Amino acid sequence: MFVEIDARPFPYLMDAERAALILIDMQRDFLEADGFGASLGNDVTMLRPAIIGCARLLTLFRSLHMPIIHTREAHRPDLGDCPPAKRSRGDPILRIGDAGPMGRILISGELGTEIVPECCPISDEIVLDKPGKGAFFGTKLGEILTAFDISHLIIAGVTTEVCVQTTMREANDRGYECLLVEEATESYFPEFKQATLAMIRAQNAIVGWTASIKDVERALQTPCRRLS
Repeated sequence: MFVEIDARPFPYLMDAERAALILIDMQRDFLEADGFGASLGNDVTMLRPAIIGCARLLTLFRSLHMPIIHTREAHRPDLGDCPPAKRSRGDPILRIGDAGPMGRILISGELGTEIVPECCPISDEIVLDKPGKGAFFGTKLGEILTAFDISHLIIAGVTTEVCVQTTMREANDRGYECLLVEEATESYFPEFKQATLAMIRAQNAIVGWTASIKDVERALQTPCRRLS
């Protein structure tokens, strides 16, 4: 079943039977006041709209019984998968692995790496911990998508210019057709979000497409044609 989504820079034609939703890093460490993002001096309230958008996408994809994958940026407790350059960079109040208000920063199993309640996974949804910015690096995402015969990815989450964009570029290099939902992604810096959206769809969708959540809902609820 193909659907056509009104997207930029031109309509996005998607095989709905081979599509999945990926929500990037909707975790407390980035979205709540006691998390890693706030410790870096960021205003986490800037990301609140993404929670609303991602929750709306979850409702849509769950109603259609389409595959859903959640990612979390999280390292092993021994930090064996965290390069020293990543941990030592800058002059943050807290570094990866340090004890914070929600447990050790960006460590698997800690409170801060839990996905916010509004976007909490349910039993049949996949949750992947990733040690890097991209969702393919150091994970089994590629194997999972192959097992589900996925060719099209609807992507959302935070932050737009870092983990979301990195994942889209990784997916593009692997041959996936990617669409980023504009209201379901945010940055601590609004200008970075807008620049990323422009880069993604530049040069006739060099990385992928972007679309409003309303247009995604409309297309998936009213398919335009079926495979013969």
